[in-house]
Amino acid sequence: MKRLLAFAVSGAAAFAIATQSVPALALEEPVNAPHPARIAKEGGGLKTAIFAGGCFWGVEGVFSHVKGVKSATSGFHGGSAGTASYSRVTLGSTQHAEAVRITYDPNVIRYDELLRIFFSVVADPTLRNRQGPDVGAHYRSALVPTSDEQRAVAEAYLKQLERSGVWNGPIVTRVETKRKFYPAEAYHQDFMAKNPRHGYIVRWDRPKVDALKRMFPGDYRASFLRDG
Repeated sequence: MKRLLAFAVSGAAAFAIATQSVPALALEEPVNAPHPARIAKEGGGLKTAIFAGGCFWGVEGVFSHVKGVKSATSGFHGGSAGTASYSRVTLGSTQHAEAVRITYDPNVIRYDELLRIFFSVVADPTLRNRQGPDVGAHYRSALVPTSDEQRAVAEAYLKQLERSGVWNGPIVTRVETKRKFYPAEAYHQDFMAKNPRHGYIVRWDRPKVDALKRMFPGDYRASFLRDG
């Protein structure tokens, strides 16, 4: 579904579009993902990681409320520069995924802790090429490590999720090799912070932030991280 459908409307009309024009494909409640068995050992200094989990508005919105995250940028990962635009990616004809690149301080929030938050309140790892109301390979869930340590932790955690029995279906989220990340257009950056009453945000993304606050109170930051 192209979220542009709700772009020109607001309030009740946008809410109706966001909630009634597509089936509810995602879990309505957050999931208590298991504590990671493999702890990330990343050393000092800021680190970068990339997460793809459906619409980047919500992924960015959640990570913008996580303590230790210093920046969160919505963009595209997996395809070429020539197709790295919202109008092209949402056609489903590119190899890109909507993704968010975050910079974080591992002394405050480790990579393994970010993974647990991601799979608890952001992405359902059993959905292939879709999340929430959005369908297509560009809405796939994927982890994109930027270091050997991140890759080892990500692969170990996906195996742990498979064994955990928390989800009924098989885990289909994959680890993807890092390619160039292309920031999305300016109006996508900080979208949740700038458009808190947008129908899509109200229906699909605000509940994720509420779940973060409820489930991870020690990691929750009330104020929005503004990246733009």
